[in-house]
Order: sequence, then C-alpha cells, then structure tokens
Amino acid sequence: MQNSSSVTVFTLEGLNETASHKFIFFAISLLAYLLICLFNLTLIITIITEKTLHEPMYIFVCNLCVNGLYGTAGLYPKLLADFLSDSHVISYSGCFLQIFVIYNSLMCEFTILTVMAYDRYVAICKPLQYHSIMTYLTISKFLLISWVLPFCESTIGLFLTIRLPLCGSHIDKLYCDNWSIVKLSCIDNIINNVYGYIFILVHVSEALFIVYSYIHIVRACVKSREERGTFLQTCFPHLFTVIIFTTAIVFDLMYSRYGSKTIPQALRNFMAVEFQVIPPFLNPLIYGLKLRHIRRRVMRLCNRKIDKM
Repeated sequence: MQNSSSVTVFTLEGLNETASHKFIFFAISLLAYLLICLFNLTLIITIITEKTLHEPMYIFVCNLCVNGLYGTAGLYPKLLADFLSDSHVISYSGCFLQIFVIYNSLMCEFTILTVMAYDRYVAICKPLQYHSIMTYLTISKFLLISWVLPFCESTIGLFLTIRLPLCGSHIDKLYCDNWSIVKLSCIDNIINNVYGYIFILVHVSEALFIVYSYIHIVRACVKSREERGTFLQTCFPHLFTVIIFTTAIVFDLMYSRYGSKTIPQALRNFMAVEFQVIPPFLNPLIYGLKLRHIRRRVMRLCNRKIDKM
C-alpha cells in the first residue's frame, strides 16, 4: 500500500482497453470539442455584440455558454493528449485542478439553470412586474451567486479531499473525479460523506425550486394562449436543457457510485463523460435555433462574415 506522501501522479485507466482505436477516438473527441467551442463562442459573441440581446434571459444564456467552455476546458485538452500518449498519467496537482474545474462547472451550470427558471417564472407569472423585478442590479446579484456559490462549494470539497491520505493511485476513469479519489483514501471519510449530503441537499433544493417554478408557469400558460406561446418560445428550451443536464448528471453519479467493471469499457467511458459532451454541445444549438431573436442575430452575424470574405 502507498500513502499520499508517495503519490505524485495518478494513473487514468479508462483508456487502457481502447488503445487500438485511439486515433479514431482522438478524431471524434477533437471534432466534438471544436464544435462545442464554435457553437458556444458564436452564441457568446452574438449576445455580447448585439445590444438588443442585452436582456436578462440572453445574459443568462451567455453565462451558460461561458460555463460550458470553462467546464470542457478541464476535460478535453488532457483527454486529447492521453489519446496520443501511451502512458495515461496526471500529476497530483493537475488531478485536483481537473476535479475543481469540472465539478465547479457542473455546480455553476445547475445554479445558472435555477436562476433562469426564476427569470422565466417572473416573465410568465408576473409580466407587468418583470422589468421592475429583473433589474440590472438583480441580474448582477444572480450572476454573482451563480459563480461564487459553486466556487465556494468546490473549494470546500477540494480541501476536504486533499486532506485525505491515499493508499492508491489508479483511477478507473478517463479523468480525475472526487469520488474516485475518496475511494483511494486510507482513512474513514465521514466528513466528506456529510459534506456530500449537504451538497446534494443544496442542489436538490435548486431542482425543487425549478419544479415549483414550472408548476406555476404551466398553470399560467393553461389560462392564457399568449403565455402558452411565450412558454413554447422561451421556456421550452430552458426546460429541455434542464432535463438533458439532469439526466447526464444522474448517469454520472450512478456510474461513479455503482458502476460495474462488467460493463464494456466504451460504454463506461461514455457514461463518464456524457455530461461534458451532450449539454455543452446541445445548449447553444437549442437556444440558437429555438429563440427567434438569437437565431436572427446569429444569421446576421454569419452573413456579415461571409460578405467580408
């Protein structure tokens, strides 16, 4: 057995059984990452440059895309390098940095989606008070909460994990994750478990708030045909995004906690990274195609680029 004093690198074993097709996986992963960057950057640039999109909903969408780029930056560069390498290792500090970035991004996305649910609730259920409630000061506070709260959660979780003495250095995934490190601990990790339950409670509360918001939104839409159209135009993309993201997170949690080694390696790898593939890939497409104002501005921006060429 080895303790944390001798652990300087971690071995990532998720790619061990896919070495024979590593160039194919590299090409697929590179294409996915480039498309994620392209789609999210296009939406970010469009929202920033078009003053008509400087409204609460679009500002939150912009932050969602920024967070998507931030989170994927914690996974893809290292993953792409591992596909081209025969040794899949990561330094001790690099491992914990990856844990922080990936999980901070996940918490941030869920918090932003919660804030967006409140924005849609006010827009549908209190339309006459919308501009008096969703002021730029309120938006600034929500954005501050969306980034600072997850940062604090991630920092506390990281320090609780770093303090653990480790009796191993092999991680059965494509990347470092908190649960895999905790399982390598030589001591009882009751503090980490308690913090984990608190963390789950906080984000389950956010999920319940989203459900509560949409109950009231649906009630309002049943009474008004106009609100029904607003729901399909602006709320449906958000609801679809929440469902996709929640499903991806549940898959990751179930895999991390109860994943069996009898499952094919390719399927285990997909389950481990889908939350960093599907949501950041689909989010800009959903909002870019469904929200009419964004779609028009994106087309206008693309036409400008074509004309200059």
